[in-house]
Amino acid sequence: MAISDQEVRLPDGRVTLADAATIGDTRFTNGDLAPLPIKQRTWNTYNYAALWIGMSHNIPTYLLASGLIALGMNWVQAVMLIALGNLIVLVPMLLNSHAGTKYGIPYPVFARASFALRGANLAANLRAIIAYWAAPFVLVVAIALFIYMAVKAHGFGNILSQPSKLGWGHRFWPVFFPSLMGMIAFWSTLSLNMPDFTRFSRGQRQQAIGQALGLPTTMTFFSLLAVFITAATQKVYGAPIWDPIQLSGKFHNTAVIAFALFTIVVATLSVNVAANTVAPSYDFSNVAPRFISFRTGSLIAGVVGILIQPWRLLSNPHIYIFAWLGFYGGLLGAIAGVLIADYWVIRRTELRLVDLYRPGGSYWYRRGWNWRALVAFGVGAVLAVGGAYSTPGGGPFPSHGLISPLKPLYDYSWVVGVAVAFVLYIAFSTLSPHRQLATVTAPAR
Repeated sequence: MAISDQEVRLPDGRVTLADAATIGDTRFTNGDLAPLPIKQRTWNTYNYAALWIGMSHNIPTYLLASGLIALGMNWVQAVMLIALGNLIVLVPMLLNSHAGTKYGIPYPVFARASFALRGANLAANLRAIIAYWAAPFVLVVAIALFIYMAVKAHGFGNILSQPSKLGWGHRFWPVFFPSLMGMIAFWSTLSLNMPDFTRFSRGQRQQAIGQALGLPTTMTFFSLLAVFITAATQKVYGAPIWDPIQLSGKFHNTAVIAFALFTIVVATLSVNVAANTVAPSYDFSNVAPRFISFRTGSLIAGVVGILIQPWRLLSNPHIYIFAWLGFYGGLLGAIAGVLIADYWVIRRTELRLVDLYRPGGSYWYRRGWNWRALVAFGVGAVLAVGGAYSTPGGGPFPSHGLISPLKPLYDYSWVVGVAVAFVLYIAFSTLSPHRQLATVTAPAR
């Protein structure tokens, strides 16, 4: 164990404060944002696998998968795309999770290292705004619904044999790539704020294995059920019913309808408690730590979540997948590019824990803002979503794109955002390094 005046470094690489009082008098901390003491970091592999099971079994997951069938894909194409998207988004998720486990800090504090103490509010609250939007029980009900619809469709063969309306040629690929970006964007929120959860981990191995086991497998299996159920509705009712709430309206037994709606409520609570409440609670607390606690942030999140009426986004799969997921995925991809470049390339995972809470320290930059992160994010975001477009009558964007020359990039929005911001941040930090960077990259002894 290495001990400095301010930090304690364990043999497994985790870091904590030598004295919590070191950051107790700054305006950038409170009890919820402070580094978690080692004795409170108790989560193991099971906890992270269970977390993902709880977050994955929900209505938006179902809609994302069923929407692919509604767009014309067959079950093979839809499941392939879902599995690939979740494997891709797992990479930045694990990269950003590392800091939470190593330093015991939540996402908005981690973002201070690259965006600066004040600039981190941009990265944190952009993610918080997007957040407004009993898992085993939900899974069992989904399996039961799948079996019921398979019987109504006269067997699995009728479901599996349905051809793709898009084929595998020139009609499929223009839908595949934007849909893949939407699939990645679905969990691009958690790819940023997983430090909110991994700060509780016993070590890097536990959180990494737990997430690798929990996310791709659970999302793919639950999505597979949604795909099969939606394909069955196409066979039974003559058109795909992608919304499970609308599907429940096809039942005639009052008890069955009530049970279905109860399941939907349980699924909604399951995902919102973890995925859509924890992050904005920390993020709002980061804005004014002295006045907004985690609990107060949760209340703010709940009120704002109702006011912005996110259910309007679910009016059809084109708006949900292409307009909503594609657009915000590009924005969050640009933030992810900055975070990964700063933490893994520029700092090589070494942070000065106390300075994350200290005005005038290593992460104060210029009056609390780091222009390198802001410009890299801004350029990455514009290139990623500046060409946002919708088919005529299929969304809020003009068919020629917001910025016409950038329209081709929008089909790859998340990838463009990550790549551009990643490269630019490294270039800016190399050509114009922060004057205190040398003291930051060397581990404290």
